[in-house]
Amino acid sequence: MTGLRRIRVPFPVAIFCAALLFRLIPVLLARGLGIGLDDMFQYDMLARSLADGNGFRWYAAPDLEMLKPYVNFDLSSVDYDPVRGVETSFRAPLYPAFLSLIYFLVGSGENRFFAARLAQSILGAALAPLTYLVAKNLLPEKERAAKLAAWIVAAYPILLAYPLGLGTENPFFLLLLASFYFLLTAISPNLLTHHSLTPDSQLSLPSAFHLLLSGFFLGLTALTRSVILPFAALALIFTFYVLRKRAIIAAIAFTLTISPWIIRNSLLHHKLTGIETSMGYNLYLGYHPQGNGSFVFGPSLDLLTILDDAERDRVGTEKAIEFIRTEPERFVPLAVNRLGFFFGLEKRVLMYFYGNNIVGFIPFPLLLTLFLVMLLPFVIVSLSAALGASLLRWNPPTILLGLLFLAYIAPHVFILSEDRFHLALVPFFAILAANFWTGGWKSLASRWYESRAGKIAVALGVLAALLLLLNWGLELSRDADKIIQLLGPNGNFSNFPY
Repeated sequence: MTGLRRIRVPFPVAIFCAALLFRLIPVLLARGLGIGLDDMFQYDMLARSLADGNGFRWYAAPDLEMLKPYVNFDLSSVDYDPVRGVETSFRAPLYPAFLSLIYFLVGSGENRFFAARLAQSILGAALAPLTYLVAKNLLPEKERAAKLAAWIVAAYPILLAYPLGLGTENPFFLLLLASFYFLLTAISPNLLTHHSLTPDSQLSLPSAFHLLLSGFFLGLTALTRSVILPFAALALIFTFYVLRKRAIIAAIAFTLTISPWIIRNSLLHHKLTGIETSMGYNLYLGYHPQGNGSFVFGPSLDLLTILDDAERDRVGTEKAIEFIRTEPERFVPLAVNRLGFFFGLEKRVLMYFYGNNIVGFIPFPLLLTLFLVMLLPFVIVSLSAALGASLLRWNPPTILLGLLFLAYIAPHVFILSEDRFHLALVPFFAILAANFWTGGWKSLASRWYESRAGKIAVALGVLAALLLLLNWGLELSRDADKIIQLLGPNGNFSNFPY
């Protein structure tokens, strides 16, 4: 036995395996689970069409027939093919393409959902080691904080359940984190050592490969959800400021990645068209008189009858402008509402799936425990992240992080917002929270006493935490009747809309 050596497993490998195990448990328990939301049906239709060689199309005759009781589709505005369906640009292409590859390999039978969930478990598990790598760059010499952040992401309850759904979040979370990581590795030779913004620094330049990966992964992220485009633009501008001409490699890689799909959509609609044509639909919901800035079920069906994506986008945008002009005084309150929804408690998924009896009846003690398990992690992590952010130093990595927060949150504030949208930032919140937990209150006190800038940083962190608490208090008060109904004896028949 003395000749045997203990095998040391690298931490990224170990945390990936742990995160994968955590995600496989719900997937295996729900092996026969179908799909239940409109978005999931749409992604499934697109994936089946791609796997069958029919292109990026949806609403073939069998699918249309199944949905007729709910939506009266207008076929007069499109060249409708009952066998292949309608060409669409409403959704970004990468996630349906990902699903179609799985369907191509396993077939389009009932097992396709289970296969997709297994693949999505792998994507979700990869978030943990990638969080570790990002934390290592953002928090140099804080190995313990990097590992703690990875464990937070590995065991974060709502992230364990996300592989069960067919949604863009599964690849989007990973691609966004990967994009940020490669941006850090691209600027790190110049910046991460001395934290200098001086463009003519004598430090080594980043490799072309790092820059290429930065642009490529930003492009893939945009092809998954185009809401990341504002961050992509700011990140590329920041990279140009730091690296000058060499940054053009990242810009070219990004442009070449997204251009083919933009050209395809532009040819489809005979005018310049972006990655997806859902902006008008989202604006319509975000400013609808019956809405509050978030998703509202009734109005969500209004524009679905229009199968011409360009026409739907135009009508939705015009209606939204009309709503704003009719009641301009709602603009600011709706923006405040959306900011509150963005940082809302993660209860919507539980309220929908349990309230519609999808998982059956759960006894009150277990249900209350599940409710707290779903809600408390975001409360703890986000409050800690607010304090952890105040410990950061003003340097290029933190500037890049600030640009991400600003550019990702802003579109949701002015268009449409839900609590699930903040999940893309959870790995970054986890890093900031771990920064606070490993430093403790002493580090916060040291930051306060070190300088005037430190006092401002800590004050802003405390203010952010207080605003979060206020937001959640208002939310719980607003939804108290629904929560009481959900936790009641017949809560699984509450029939809450998503």
